Amino acid sequence: MEIQKPEAEAEAAAAAAAASVPDARMNWKQVTELLTQKLTSQAFDKSLSDFDRPRRSAGSDEDKSLANGIYDVFKKEEMDPWIDIHYVQLQTPDSNHPNCVNYSSVNFKPTGYLAYSAPGTAEGKLVYGNYGRLEDLNVLQEKRVELKGSVLLLRAGKISFAEQVDNGAKKGASAVLIYPDPQDYNYNLDTALFGHVHLGSGDPYTPGFPSFNHTQFPPTKSSGLPDIPAQTITANMASALLKTIGGPESDASSSFKGSLTSVGYKLGGSENITVQVNNVLVNKEIHNVFGVIKGFIDPDQYVVLGAQRDAWGKGYAKATVGTSILTELAKAVREMVEKDGFRPRRSLVFASWSAGEYGSVGATEWLEGYMSSIYKHVVTYISLDGLLMGRGSFMASASPLLYSLLEKTMKAVNSPMGTGTVYDMVGTANVLKPMSMDDPAYPFLALSGIPSISFHFINLNEEAYSYYGTDLDNKDNLNYKTNHHTSEMAAVAAQFAGQMALRLVHDHVLYPSLDVSRYSGVITKAVVQVYKRINKLSKTGQLKEVNPKWLNRARGSFQRAASSITTDLANTDISDKEACRILNDRIMMVEHTLLSPYVSPIETPFRHLLLGRGNHTLASIAETNDMEHFRTQLALATWNLQGCANAMVGNIWEIDDEI
Repeated sequence: MEIQKPEAEAEAAAAAAAASVPDARMNWKQVTELLTQKLTSQAFDKSLSDFDRPRRSAGSDEDKSLANGIYDVFKKEEMDPWIDIHYVQLQTPDSNHPNCVNYSSVNFKPTGYLAYSAPGTAEGKLVYGNYGRLEDLNVLQEKRVELKGSVLLLRAGKISFAEQVDNGAKKGASAVLIYPDPQDYNYNLDTALFGHVHLGSGDPYTPGFPSFNHTQFPPTKSSGLPDIPAQTITANMASALLKTIGGPESDASSSFKGSLTSVGYKLGGSENITVQVNNVLVNKEIHNVFGVIKGFIDPDQYVVLGAQRDAWGKGYAKATVGTSILTELAKAVREMVEKDGFRPRRSLVFASWSAGEYGSVGATEWLEGYMSSIYKHVVTYISLDGLLMGRGSFMASASPLLYSLLEKTMKAVNSPMGTGTVYDMVGTANVLKPMSMDDPAYPFLALSGIPSISFHFINLNEEAYSYYGTDLDNKDNLNYKTNHHTSEMAAVAAQFAGQMALRLVHDHVLYPSLDVSRYSGVITKAVVQVYKRINKLSKTGQLKEVNPKWLNRARGSFQRAASSITTDLANTDISDKEACRILNDRIMMVEHTLLSPYVSPIETPFRHLLLGRGNHTLASIAETNDMEHFRTQLALATWNLQGCANAMVGNIWEIDDEI
């Protein structure tokens, strides 16, 4: 995916409007220079050391100690800190009854595990299914390998553990085993792997509800919890299974073969295996810690920067780096306000989340706790998780509203490689990746309708950090990945996040930092796919009397509403605080009104029409074979999109009624 060029007239209108307003505040160049001066590699040397811990599991004493340390930093900086306490259900192995895998004469008791697996015992034919993507499992069915009742052996990667287990369950598998193949994970073959398999986020036993102690919980659970056992095993354990699995050969063209030695990667289907998962639920108290730097004009509108604090093991790249960047950014901006005269228009909220390893539990519980009003106040969420995975390249996932800001920031921040900018280092080709469900920014975007972004510095030709979810996520391995420039890289990553955040709290008008025009291409592409589906179904006679023109008209209404933002900005006196606020409120409605109002946040939490997950999305509508479902969802999606356009226009008497 490439970043599209923003419209020239939008840039010109915003620049002209800003230039016309006399302002005693710092100009943007002064702001960025100050930020760069304060975020030094020396500061990160100390901060990274301070937050490094041998253990930091969610809800543990170590986790709470870290939370208290962050609270103290915020208190010292006079950031009015507070703590939200949640009581959540986390799943852990039963120390008295370890999980086990029995195959032929072999009995394994792996130390890694997958949280939120269905407990119990499953037996079936062992089948090797590559990464467990739907296309992989379809290859097995083409080879006439029976999946119903089988135990699937999958290699980690490409998709999340939760998606692997969900795909296996849809094909009728009785259990799933997942291992790290040396082709994808270049480390010791006895390394244990940890993760979760909840196809969602937050506490799965309070879906749609915040896990505050006083909340009255209904007897329900998340629709994303799997119904089959799932367990990780080591590469050596997988090798023992694959050596005697039997069954048909995998084709060389199917890319099923990994790098385990003396293994043919046959598909199996002939030998029985038993998987026993004895994980237990434990109630844990977790602490989310917050600090705020209040804005001077619109303090009730704020940018949130957040970082996960917990990890399965040391979690150096997963949690230590993000926590360090969170606190150093807070200290830098606070000093800019106190000593240098920086006056942010809007507020900055700094958040340290717990239980991120279980599926953004702490962050999601916070979102659920304030769901009815949070979208009116949060301008953008910037995730500080996983910012450092390497050094030579860069990738990001974001709401289309943030594409323009992302590109501007890439052109402004110096490259960590020594010459030019981040933009010069990578350009725009292949920078943007679709935001996956296990991205820590995803619940903010798809559940709460808040423009969100995550970004990562990474090595060339890599797409993930192989040490996540293992005890190998430590300082030495990250230093190796960054060529021993971890502190310097942390400073660059902090500058990148900081420049995005400060731009959003500095400017009078949120446009074009939140560029509504950037959604037009995304919407058009999705609508075209629905058009193609309607034409195909109409030609085969499966679908009658359905006209896609109404959806296309809603698309047109959105584009006209987006253009009206540019026009109104050009005609607005941005020294008028009330006029700016009205315009900004219209811009802030866009992401939230793309959430479908027609689905339950309990059954379908990721309600975003374009970037969510469920039958309501345009992508799902373009693929469905259920004609009644197609008609209903097409009508609802049309009005969802039209409603977004209407909200962007603002005044009810100015709404585009062409639909």
